[in-house]
Order: sequence, then C-alpha cells, then structure tokens
Amino acid sequence: MRRLMLLRHAKSDWSTPGQRDQDRPLNDRGREAAPKMGAYMVRHALVADLIVASPAKRVVETLDLLLAAFDRRPKVQSEPAVYEAGPDALLDVVKKTPRTVHCLLMVGHNPGLGELATLLIAAGEVEARQRLIEKFPTAGLAVIDFALDDWEKLHPRAGRLDRFVVPRALDTATD
Repeated sequence: MRRLMLLRHAKSDWSTPGQRDQDRPLNDRGREAAPKMGAYMVRHALVADLIVASPAKRVVETLDLLLAAFDRRPKVQSEPAVYEAGPDALLDVVKKTPRTVHCLLMVGHNPGLGELATLLIAAGEVEARQRLIEKFPTAGLAVIDFALDDWEKLHPRAGRLDRFVVPRALDTATD
C-alpha cells in the first residue's frame, strides 16, 4: 500500500511588479491557510514519511507554516524538478521515491499537481473527484491511495482518492 498526498502551495503575493516567479512569498490569506491545513493533517494522521517540494519561496513558506503543527517534522527534500512541472515529470519524480517511503507528500504548483491527481485517480467519492477536476485551489490537499508495493509500479488510473480538502472547507468544518 502506498499513499501520495499532493499539496498545492498556499496563496501567494503578486504585489511586487517584476519579481521572479520563484521568489514570490505568501500573502496574508496564504499565511492563514497553511497552518490550518497543517492542523487538519495532524488531526487526521496524514503524516508523510518524506516530503518532496518545489524550491519556490511560496512552497518553502507553506511548508514552514504547515509543519509547525507537527510534533515530528518529516524529512523535506527540495526538488527543482517539481517547479513548473507537468504531470508526466511529476509522475517521474514520484516513481523515484524509495520503497521504504509508504506515504509521500509532494508540495508544488498548478496546473501540474491538479493534472497529476486527475491522471492517477480511477476511484473514490465521485463528488470529491469532480471538485478536484474542476479546481485544485491554493493550499488544497489531495490524498490518493494505491494498492502497490513499489512506487516504480505507479501508473495512470491506479489510485483511489481518499479525500480532497480545501482551506475554505476547513473554515466551516467542525471536526
């Protein structure tokens, strides 16, 4: 059994003209959403063995705020190949995950993450799958389970969507 969690970075700041895309920080809304998602993940035991993340500043800031909720921080591996990658390149990164890792969290960007999730999911709650296909918002989290014993065997339509959580839903949730 393998579990892949895909997290899009929290909302970023576009207010500085001419700023390199990789250097954009989070905005206030992003700094509010990331810790909420971290608390949700801890509450629901969604703890990765390894985190593979884009080196973009907004991803690094998202992780810093998210992981503050964790008692034990998982190992974080900065992976330049995740930045601006399409679904096939992201799938290649996932397939290189060591067998010892059963739960992987990838933190990156759209449209790549949303397209990867859509590529991998074949089952799961229909409404959640449809919401994911329609929009993978900032700080959104997709949790996908695979009946595989090795990441190298991962292929399109092999996964079951366990849940798709967005920050707006956490604002109204009671759990």
